Amino acid sequence: MIRQREHLQALLEMLAGEIADALDFERVEQLNRSFISDELRTQESDMIFSVPFREPTEQCEEVIIYILIEHQSSVDPSMELRLLSYMTQIWMEERCSWIEGKLSKAEWRLTPIVPVVFYTGTGAWKSPFSLTALMDIPEALKRFVPTFDTLFLDVKATDPDDLTQTGHALGWLLTVLRQEHSDPSAMQQALLDALNGLRDLHTQDRDAYTRAILYLFHLILHRRKAGEHQDLLRVLRQEHTQNEEIINMTGSIIEISEQRGEQRGIQKGIEQGARQTSIESTLAILNKRFPEADADTFTRALEAIEDLNRLKQLILEASVVESFRDFQEHLDA
Repeated sequence: MIRQREHLQALLEMLAGEIADALDFERVEQLNRSFISDELRTQESDMIFSVPFREPTEQCEEVIIYILIEHQSSVDPSMELRLLSYMTQIWMEERCSWIEGKLSKAEWRLTPIVPVVFYTGTGAWKSPFSLTALMDIPEALKRFVPTFDTLFLDVKATDPDDLTQTGHALGWLLTVLRQEHSDPSAMQQALLDALNGLRDLHTQDRDAYTRAILYLFHLILHRRKAGEHQDLLRVLRQEHTQNEEIINMTGSIIEISEQRGEQRGIQKGIEQGARQTSIESTLAILNKRFPEADADTFTRALEAIEDLNRLKQLILEASVVESFRDFQEHLDA
């Protein structure tokens, strides 16, 4: 979701408007790297963006936005230490590039980093973002501890009015994400409210509107029980009967979901079924969007992916990429 330019801009406007106003999001570049260890990938993910200033100076032309997406419900009191580690790795990569490029030491300049923690867990986040909170340290030594600000968004604890106050689509999508584990009636009401809030976007930016609806579509598919899919997807179909792409995709995925269902007796069977559903969903979406291409050529590559979260992410990629080749690049990354 955040990888879309308009959503990244909305997130920064929500958390630090003065910084967002100074940046040129039309020229944003996502850096294809991650610092999350394999054992933590089920709990969190990260994204790195380079965004130039609208009015760059000789000293500073751009800023790096590092977003750590925290999925786990248990709060990590060492978050600030982990952030510092990730930021340091980014800067060390810059230093290596200076040396490889044989830049004179007078030209060495680190790019400023804005760290963002995007928390979607249900547990209350009460741990302070401070290295000194991890130390029993006398006052005289506190000046030797690295300090930096961290932008923080606790999706589940933030009031819906605060999420939607900027008017961006991201806020409405987050109001639905807040209800991902709620009872079916609350989820359906959140979905209806979000669709109403997104209505004007349909005429303002149809592509952004379609991406927003597709996000809701995947949220339903992967965060709600299979028994709820038909009712929730029916809401999308009723609201968007004029959008053939959404109608085709909801129909395809409902059919696949019904075929696979939740009828698995053991955990291994459940996960294998989820993997197969994700693979078939990705292929179905690609075949609908790019009928002139042969999406089945990706079958072996998709089946070789063991990580279920990676397969689910590829469903989203299949929904938003601009070309068949773009999807292949995401698959090969």
